[in-house]
Amino acid sequence: MAPAKNVGGRDRLVRAVLAVGLTIVAVQALRTGRRTLGLITGLGALGAGFNATTGVCGINAVLGIDTTDE
Repeated sequence: MAPAKNVGGRDRLVRAVLAVGLTIVAVQALRTGRRTLGLITGLGALGAGFNATTGVCGINAVLGIDTTDE
């Protein structure tokens, strides 16, 4: 059974923009040798991108937040 979508509208757009921004920070950090910052921001970019692409957020589900009605 697939999880119900709980991310929609502006929330998805914000998460997509955040994913792009975090990706840029991660790449710059890795290019300058700051591996820890690159890893953390890269993981954040993956999470935000996943949420924006699928429309599902585990934290929203736990907290009972649903932004699909916006």
